[in-house]
Amino acid sequence: MEERKQKSTKRPRLRRTDAYEALKMEIAAELGLLDQVRVKGWHSLSAKDAGKIGGLMTQRIKSRAKSQEKNE
Repeated sequence: MEERKQKSTKRPRLRRTDAYEALKMEIAAELGLLDQVRVKGWHSLSAKDAGKIGGLMTQRIKSRAKSQEKNE
C-alpha cells in the first residue's frame, strides 16, 4: 500500500528583512535590552521580554500599514 503524506498545517516562515531586524533592534534599545542582546544574543532574553518586543513590532508594523493605506 502507498502511504499518503499529510499536508503541513504550519504557516510558511516569513523572511527576515533588514527593515525587520532594524525594527527589532530599535525596540530592544528602547526597552533597555540592546546591550544584553549584543553580549549574550537573542536567546538570552526571557519569554516575557521577547514577547514584549514581538508585540511592539506587530503594533508598529500594523500602524505603519494603516498609515500607508491612508496616504494612498
